[in-house]
Amino acid sequence: MKRQRNRGRVVAAVLAAVCAAAALPGQAHAAGPGVYAFDPEAKKVQGATANVEASELDEGVPYRSTIRPGEKLYYRVTLDEVSAAYVSAVAVPGDSGKAAYGDGINVSLRETDDTQCSSQRANFGSGEYARPIAAYVSRTIKESSATCQESGQYDVLVERESKETSNSDAWDLELRFLQEPRLKSGSSMPTEGPGSWPSASAKPLTGKQQKRSGGAGFSEATSLENGRWQDTVAPGQTRFYRVPVDWGQQIHATAGLSNSTGATGGFVGNALTLSLDNPAQGHVSDATLSYSGGPASASLRPLPPVAYRNRFDPSTQVSAMRFAGWYYLSVSLSPKLKESYGDEPIPFELAVQVKNDAGTSPYEGDAGVFGVTDQDREVARKGKNAREAARSGPMTVVAAAGIGTGSVLVLGLGVWTLLARRRAVGAPAPGSPAVGGHRPPQGR
Repeated sequence: MKRQRNRGRVVAAVLAAVCAAAALPGQAHAAGPGVYAFDPEAKKVQGATANVEASELDEGVPYRSTIRPGEKLYYRVTLDEVSAAYVSAVAVPGDSGKAAYGDGINVSLRETDDTQCSSQRANFGSGEYARPIAAYVSRTIKESSATCQESGQYDVLVERESKETSNSDAWDLELRFLQEPRLKSGSSMPTEGPGSWPSASAKPLTGKQQKRSGGAGFSEATSLENGRWQDTVAPGQTRFYRVPVDWGQQIHATAGLSNSTGATGGFVGNALTLSLDNPAQGHVSDATLSYSGGPASASLRPLPPVAYRNRFDPSTQVSAMRFAGWYYLSVSLSPKLKESYGDEPIPFELAVQVKNDAGTSPYEGDAGVFGVTDQDREVARKGKNAREAARSGPMTVVAAAGIGTGSVLVLGLGVWTLLARRRAVGAPAPGSPAVGGHRPPQGR
């Protein structure tokens, strides 16, 4: 009986640990203002002030770094001669202090002789409040280009721009290096921009509104499909979502902030920012709204359908719609609302529409993050966040617990091994001593 009680205690402890861990994804969704969920697999890397001392970033591996005001930090990547390449930087300021107009980061990709391949700047804009912002750089393969086409090492330079009146704390950086899959052999791809495309605004969605809570970072972005989605956002907080957009498809999004049901206050300019980033976490577009306590909405301007040829357009918004995959939407609320409307979260609706049938991938084999699968569409239908979806599969029950698969396996194997050993000892007949005087192991 004592052995059975001990066995029951061990199993109960495992179940309790798994059940407790299952709350973690929900806790991530409930992250407070200023809290950003970094990719749990991110490796620490230190930027170098001298390019020859730069640490190399491996393809597909997320990294974490930091940057202070005025710093110029180098990282390094190795490119082949046939693949389009992308390096993204997500700047994550803390929730203290203020940001001035124009504060942000500039990211550039350069040959080691300092020849610039591309650059992109991300800043907080006229909202003047700190929030996660993303920028990316690319190496596009062009037959007509003589620069940045060869294989070898390239520098990634991240520069932070901050006014003297801005907060001087270091910002965190989340870095990622990706290479686009190779094109199908013998395929002939366009070498010019799209010229024209359907640019009419989408009609307002009808139908039932559903609740779906956003994540606290790109790695926890909540998956969405077409529909009207309700959530809340607190002053100083950013909510992240992601939508599968395939080749030939066009995304539309609108964020509508509810009227204030509590405190009443005055006018707040650029109170909410709706942003769109592409599968390489490169910024595409954003829209802002001002707030006076009544309902207000902001819509992304119409963007072109996803197409390979978009990359050759001079407009950065059009160029960013260059590949299929998960597109990220984020909703940020200015901390200035706290002064007039309190710090309670305000309800909002995020309306998402993806139009057109899916086209054919131009890649050879698996498209990776630059494609949309039937499983992705199912994930969007179910509303799983990015981390939950990555862990789904044969270990779905364990993954839903929200703790590392390795930790669960070690814990589970340890428990079953312990129980197996106890069974191997052999339970003595009722009233008889243990064989050889051996006492079964005692539970902790």
